Amino acid sequence: MTTESDDDGGADEGSSSILSVGAAAIDEWYAVSNLPEPDGGAFAREVTSAFGGVGANVAAALDRLGRDVGLVSRVGDDEYGRRALEYLEETDVDATHVAVGDAAHTRSLILSDPDGERAIVTAGESFRNLRPADAALDAMADADTVFLTAYAPDRAARRILDRVRSLRAAAAEAGDSGVDPPALVFDLSGSVEELVGRGTEPQTIHRFLHEADLFVADGVAAPAFFGSATAAVERVASAHERTRGPESRSRRGPTWPRAVLTHGADGMTAVVGGEVGRFDAFDVETVDTTGAGDAFTAGLIDRWIAADAAASPADRDDVDRGVSFVAAVAAINCTARFTQPGLPTRSEVEAFLADRGVDIDR
Repeated sequence: MTTESDDDGGADEGSSSILSVGAAAIDEWYAVSNLPEPDGGAFAREVTSAFGGVGANVAAALDRLGRDVGLVSRVGDDEYGRRALEYLEETDVDATHVAVGDAAHTRSLILSDPDGERAIVTAGESFRNLRPADAALDAMADADTVFLTAYAPDRAARRILDRVRSLRAAAAEAGDSGVDPPALVFDLSGSVEELVGRGTEPQTIHRFLHEADLFVADGVAAPAFFGSATAAVERVASAHERTRGPESRSRRGPTWPRAVLTHGADGMTAVVGGEVGRFDAFDVETVDTTGAGDAFTAGLIDRWIAADAAASPADRDDVDRGVSFVAAVAAINCTARFTQPGLPTRSEVEAFLADRGVDIDR
């Protein structure tokens, strides 16, 4: 963890296989009778709080799956920020690159109805003021994967992308010396209006679309940004075709880059090496969908990227088994209240799949 004075460098370097860049928020959770329409109302039968934020959720999910993961974030020097740090201490997530500053800590108001559907409002400037320290940028050279959410402040996102691009250029110059840049994973996260309100520039999102090894967007964000669900698939596939090649990607093989557009209970669309496929979600009794997308993204990183390091070419091409694993991670998460208490371990995912007759290792 760094202090505000360390935010431009000077912190001790932390090294993790996966670096997640995103908020470590406090979620204020209201169990409401209904999600209110404009000018409408609702009754909260319960009010409580939990640990959340896209960056922290993805990091915690990967930690639960047994991965070596660190968080790059910024928290407030207030009660909410201290609670976030306490939650982090209960995990094995490396918080070396979590800075502490004066701005109010990022927190989210979540309205969740009896069917598990929700609406989210976020406040607090702590994460919006993230300025990645030089030590955090340097740690990316030792990481296998860098994950970034579109909620990251635009200046920070562009600085991280520039660093990954420089690592790619250095790897290309080194040739076959065994030096590989980190895989870049980008989550579109929110609608255009929300992202613009947070200061994210559409041009930055376009850069990540063309340069991320794995691009993820949900059923709200993708149509909002691309115009429709169909247009989203077409635009992503087209972007991948135009930018494929060792000079613009980490050298991961013929089925890369990849993208996944999720549709909630209706499954997901995967764009893999330019080919489009549709996959179903698992049917479970939903308690709370908050954070299911973050669990899903963590599952993709675990199965498609972190597991690839020791995989054979045939394994890397076997997308279906990876999707089954990822869908199980997200489904299990939906069966518990809040995001992080419902994040499954690897053995829990394997048991879930075995109960449904799915053998992902076959």
